[in-house]
Amino acid sequence: MNLATKSRLSLMMFLEFFVWGSWYVTMGTFLGSNLMAKDQDISLAFSTQSFGAIIAPFIVGLIADRYFHAQRILGVIHLIGAGLMYMMYSSTDFDGFFPFLLAYMILFMPTLALVNSISFNQMKNPAKEFSVIRVWGTVGWIAAGLLISFFAWDSQEGLKEGLLRHTWLMAALVSLVLGVFSFTLPHTPPQAKTGGKIKISEILGLDALALLKHKNFAIFFISSILICIPLAFYYQNVSPFLTEIGVENSTGKIALGQVSEVLFLLALPIFFTRFGIKKTLIVAMLAWAIRYVFFAFGNADEGVWMLLIGILLHGVCYDFFFVSGQIYTDSHAGTKFKSSAQGLITLATYGIGMLIGFWVAGLVSNNFLNAAGNHDWKSIWLIPSGISVLVLLFFITLFKKEKINSPQ
Repeated sequence: MNLATKSRLSLMMFLEFFVWGSWYVTMGTFLGSNLMAKDQDISLAFSTQSFGAIIAPFIVGLIADRYFHAQRILGVIHLIGAGLMYMMYSSTDFDGFFPFLLAYMILFMPTLALVNSISFNQMKNPAKEFSVIRVWGTVGWIAAGLLISFFAWDSQEGLKEGLLRHTWLMAALVSLVLGVFSFTLPHTPPQAKTGGKIKISEILGLDALALLKHKNFAIFFISSILICIPLAFYYQNVSPFLTEIGVENSTGKIALGQVSEVLFLLALPIFFTRFGIKKTLIVAMLAWAIRYVFFAFGNADEGVWMLLIGILLHGVCYDFFFVSGQIYTDSHAGTKFKSSAQGLITLATYGIGMLIGFWVAGLVSNNFLNAAGNHDWKSIWLIPSGISVLVLLFFITLFKKEKINSPQ
């Protein structure tokens, strides 16, 4: 892969995750402060991601694997998405906001599989090359978070003035840029055959389900669903948590998690070579359990260091499980259904797992809400920590050591 192609793919990842990071981290705080949404409303809003992820493998399996170039689909989706986010920016209540969010997430979630598919299509050794490209997505997420704190949209004064709504306008503008840029990306034609009789399983992208016949992949698939339950607690609660306990510039501090993500992305190929896929995934799940313990016992004063460590562990949690999982999935998929396979793992993680997770997180958060409107955060965070430990034990017991394509 030449330098020009690497640069285009890196910019694609930067813009993709800048768009997502522009609003996703602060949405819970935005809904509570700007639209006066309750815990149940916030849980429902985050669940739109899961609805989109569940539909994603079917959309990608139909159009990206069979009929249209992936980069063109990516462009069209982001152009439409820019308009939807502008409508969310203009919304004044949750009822008016929610339909646009739902439509947007149904469109956006397939793009996570599409950017992976476009990248993998240009690579000879994904285990070695993908991390260097994917790291720019993390840089984009960091840039979005730092800009939000730089403009003080998430400060106590900014929240009082309703400035957090500007995150949607920023995301809309960058989505527009990405939509246009996508048409210049390397051609990623459909890989599946379009001639002959069309099978329903092929139309829906269900052929990728054959991967589940491999026992290790099935265990990984189930573990991916289960570990997303504690992940949902982080995405849904971390911004409201830090804001409620009085941590200033919380969005900028949350972006430290993506800084660590950059470092661990670069370390991932080395870790792969020395320890293999099983140990990499074990370290990730152990990190999930530890980070929530730090959140449970940290505070905004003398215990702020515990909160920062918990945030910095995000690099291990996310990279060592989700990015390595994408590479592991690609190694099992073969050439024909790369897009469907990436869509399938998106279904497992951001779809089924996160849908369950957001529902559980909403119930738990509401259960530990007192009459004064404050949460018992210690009790809330210990629950996903315990779930992480259970998933870790399940994975260690059933997943057998396996070697995949690793960097030379």
